[in-house]
Amino acid sequence: MNGSKLSINRICAVGAAFLGLLSTATVTAAFLFTRNPAIVWLGLLFILLVFICAALFMIFLRRKLVLFLDRLCETIDNMLDGASAPPQVYEEENLFYKINHRLVRLYEVMRENRESVAKERADLQKLISDISHQVKTPISNLKMVNATLLEQPMPEEKRREFFQASSSQLEKLDFLMQAMIKTSRLETGVISLNRKIQPLYDTLAAALGGILLNAERKNIHVSVDCPAGIVLAHDRKWTSEALFNILDNAVKYTPAGGNIQVSVQSWEFYVKINITDSGKGIAEGRQGMIFKRFYREEEVHDIEGIGIGLYLAREIVTMQGGYIKVASTVGCGSTFSIFLPRG
Repeated sequence: MNGSKLSINRICAVGAAFLGLLSTATVTAAFLFTRNPAIVWLGLLFILLVFICAALFMIFLRRKLVLFLDRLCETIDNMLDGASAPPQVYEEENLFYKINHRLVRLYEVMRENRESVAKERADLQKLISDISHQVKTPISNLKMVNATLLEQPMPEEKRREFFQASSSQLEKLDFLMQAMIKTSRLETGVISLNRKIQPLYDTLAAALGGILLNAERKNIHVSVDCPAGIVLAHDRKWTSEALFNILDNAVKYTPAGGNIQVSVQSWEFYVKINITDSGKGIAEGRQGMIFKRFYREEEVHDIEGIGIGLYLAREIVTMQGGYIKVASTVGCGSTFSIFLPRG
């Protein structure tokens, strides 16, 4: 700052000396040509007035510049500390206003970046915590089964049962890791959805193909009403994944002999897909929680699953500009409505 003041003072001194020399030369030349003292005095008075005006202007400009630089340094320090936003300056369209306006924009960008980094860090910590919590049970079970097989003699039939239990835990662990990989890739933007205008019928058929075997095992009747001519912009692979997750939940929580109905309606701006089951239903107070990652109701912990299917389904649908609604009554089943934009 001292260097800047010294430079300004030096420039002012040089300018004043140059103006003084020029004025002296001008007055001297006027006196030599006219030999009239009155003209010399008038010239000296005019030069004095010019000097006074120039000095006042330089004092005003210097004070304005110093105040602006002090405020600029203070604002930048506050921005670096993240303390507060730069004060808004409501003045005419001058240099000070333009610089302040850009500082406000710069602060907003820095704040958004800082908040984004903080959110990503919190999400990463939560994801790591969730992974740690979810893999703890299957790994503990695998350790226990392995220790039992190594340390205790047992008949071949019992050993086979332990191997089957171990295989089941490995499948659960593999399913969990695959789900976590899909989730992390979607959340971090590693996977971008490729929306193309294409028929919904084939996408829905692919999703249904993944649940028909389990539905047949439980003697669940699945009915589908989807006109073949409905087309909309969507990513076939990931939309099929979202629909499969909802259908898979419907099969899991619908008792043997129940029904699942799938219907598709084409609206002006959206395509609505209803998936209705005759399962246990969801209490109204829990309907907003079922889309959270790893959320599972206490009474369904004996049913296979890790509580990530609906979370993935909502993320996939939301990334395509759609949304999901749920309507349910305990004991009377549930209806999941998926709305996908046509364009």
